[in-house]
Amino acid sequence: MKHRLTFKTAAGIGCMSFALAAGAQTHTAGTVTPSGGSETLGQHVDDASITVRVKADLLAADTVKSEHIHVKTREGVVLLTGTVPTAQDRDSATQVVQNVSGVTSVTNHLKVASE
Repeated sequence: MKHRLTFKTAAGIGCMSFALAAGAQTHTAGTVTPSGGSETLGQHVDDASITVRVKADLLAADTVKSEHIHVKTREGVVLLTGTVPTAQDRDSATQVVQNVSGVTSVTNHLKVASE
């Protein structure tokens, strides 16, 4: 169990490092609009880094017992989908995400596996 937590934490840190490095390289072009939307490249990178931080925090959280949570971020609003074992895990996931820097709100569409 300890090895699993160590692996999850290391994976989360690796993902976050990659996203932040990518953000540092592209953030200066914040006025460029990516194809298909009104979101600037800077906003897109910020949302990507929020997503990485949310995933890392969810993996590291002792109060959330699921690896089947999908995270999407748009303009600081985080959408959670997937399944968790209990309603308590669903509620805990929301609390973890709300504490991540840059998150403006959380939309939780997590389903409890036993429902």
